[in-house]
Amino acid sequence: MTRNWKWILGIGGAIVVAGAVVASVKMSQRGIVTIQTGKVVRQDLTSLVTASGEIKPRDYYNVGANVMGRIVEIGVKEGDRVRKGQVLARLENIQADADVQAQQAGLNSALADTSAAESAVKAMDDNIASAQATVDRTKADLEKARIDFERGEQLWKAKLIAKQDYDVRKSTYDSQLASLRGAEASLNQMTAQRAQSAAQLNGSQKRVAQSQATLRRFSDVLAKHMATSPIDGIVTNLPVRMGETVVPGVQNSSASLIMTIADMSLITAEVKVDETDIVNVKLGQAADITIDAIPNKTFKGHVTEIGNTAILRSTGLAASQSAVSSQEAKDFKVVIALDDPPEDIRPGLSCTSKIITATRQKALSIPIQALTVRQRGDLEPEKPGGAKTVQASSTPDSAAEKAKKEELQGVFIVKNGAAQFREVKTGITGTTDIEVLNGLNDGDEIITGSYKVIRTLRNAAKVKVDNAAPAKTEG
Repeated sequence: MTRNWKWILGIGGAIVVAGAVVASVKMSQRGIVTIQTGKVVRQDLTSLVTASGEIKPRDYYNVGANVMGRIVEIGVKEGDRVRKGQVLARLENIQADADVQAQQAGLNSALADTSAAESAVKAMDDNIASAQATVDRTKADLEKARIDFERGEQLWKAKLIAKQDYDVRKSTYDSQLASLRGAEASLNQMTAQRAQSAAQLNGSQKRVAQSQATLRRFSDVLAKHMATSPIDGIVTNLPVRMGETVVPGVQNSSASLIMTIADMSLITAEVKVDETDIVNVKLGQAADITIDAIPNKTFKGHVTEIGNTAILRSTGLAASQSAVSSQEAKDFKVVIALDDPPEDIRPGLSCTSKIITATRQKALSIPIQALTVRQRGDLEPEKPGGAKTVQASSTPDSAAEKAKKEELQGVFIVKNGAAQFREVKTGITGTTDIEVLNGLNDGDEIITGSYKVIRTLRNAAKVKVDNAAPAKTEG
């Protein structure tokens, strides 16, 4: 019995010692928090603003009816590319075409009369020139006959020539004088006829001008029976069919709209940026655009327009036009021009843009999840008894209390096996990392997880680093 009791007492003592050791270890590990850590590194950072929207052309043009009529021809279909001046549709134009043809016939008649009058005037000018030459020649012959007659008269009075010779010279002079009077009368008659022909020509020319003006008016009416494209673009809306009747309207209405042409000279992505990000967006910033209908491709662009009016996310209306409370989320319209859009792009396609708002080369950076916020009062050192240091004055200082509630942004670093809060100032934010402007150095070890630990970790708490990957659990 004595030997058995010794064995029992020995085993019991060993158990007590082992329990004491285990209890001592447990007591020493009480309050130690398991953490994951990472290093402060330098890397290139790019700050992005992501927004979604749709592809839109630079502008739309509504091709409407200028006259009332029935559609007899539609030369395009929705989605077709058209050129400026291309005929898109025709309206019934029987009366307008008849007016143009009738007026064209009247113009042709007036032009024929004008041509005849011009020919008559030209002929009269030729005749007048010939008659003037006859008059000039007759005057010269008359002058010669007058000189011969006067010399003959002097010789006859001096009894140096016969009476018969004197009579011949006098007869020649009288004949030339009569010829001159006849030539001048013929010239005057031709001049009067020429003036009459010129008056007829002037009247014909006026009728031609009037007929041309009337023809232009009728031709304009006829042209309005054809719908032509004002630009190079794509037919995006074709609400009418052949046989339907359209009417002109002061405003674009369903009865006057024939089709809509989209200006594809500049393709844009119109996206909605959250109000918290719009302050970082500037004109000219580069952007990457992805289109849902064109997968695995990224298109370059740049910001060309930034909206100044907040748009309610729930209704799409401007916040200033809504009578409901404006506490809900808002967006701002941002237009991004695509630098090299694809040929098969279509208006209305859904897209996502990533606007590059800032870049940093070799920036000191940390993971975003490592950043946390603490009140200044929570960072004060504790007394050995566990109570924080307090002011000696019995009267609470409101300024000091306010200072204790000040929120500080920073990270926890590992120093001598304990977590130490380090206030930092940050810069731009990348996809997973954030720039640190001061407060940390390259290579510093900071606490990066877990998320729950970072939220609840206290300053100066004892920590244990465990960077092993978490084990997967069976489903």
